[in-house]
Amino acid sequence: MYKDLLDYIVKNLVNHPDKVEISEVEVNEKLILKLKVDKEDMGRVIGKEGRIIRSIREIIYAYAMKDHKKVSVDIEENKGE
Repeated sequence: MYKDLLDYIVKNLVNHPDKVEISEVEVNEKLILKLKVDKEDMGRVIGKEGRIIRSIREIIYAYAMKDHKKVSVDIEENKGE
């Protein structure tokens, strides 16, 4: 559910949507979404001074609040190819 929302948002931002990977890890009743994007798309996802990734995190956090869940988003560079 949260993974799908993150996937939709990020794939509409990046130039290489086929290289977007999202994995879920549950740690101490907190869901962590690990986002991997192509090296060229890092700037598009992070944004100037981190504004875009901060906004994405706020959207996911607000969406999770309706289910009383804690969800965070971590971003990594996709090392593939």
